[in-house]
Amino acid sequence: MVKMHTRIKRKRGLNSHSRHRSRPDSEAKSKRPKTFKTEESAHSWAEKNKLSPAQYTIEKAKKNKRFMAVVKQENNKKS
Repeated sequence: MVKMHTRIKRKRGLNSHSRHRSRPDSEAKSKRPKTFKTEESAHSWAEKNKLSPAQYTIEKAKKNKRFMAVVKQENNKKS
């Protein structure tokens, strides 16, 4: 990994003596549901990604001003 320059550390509010790397945003982030302004746009996104209505739900998000498309997880465990 490439060393981060001191002025970038200052810009991001990091201490200059620690070993920070140049791409801290590339770390693994948790997957979050996608948000949309309208329900229609959420449905069109699901159609583009070939999701049937049984595979996702639409919930209200961000103080009821946006809609969130949540993909349902399937458990494929054999017992």
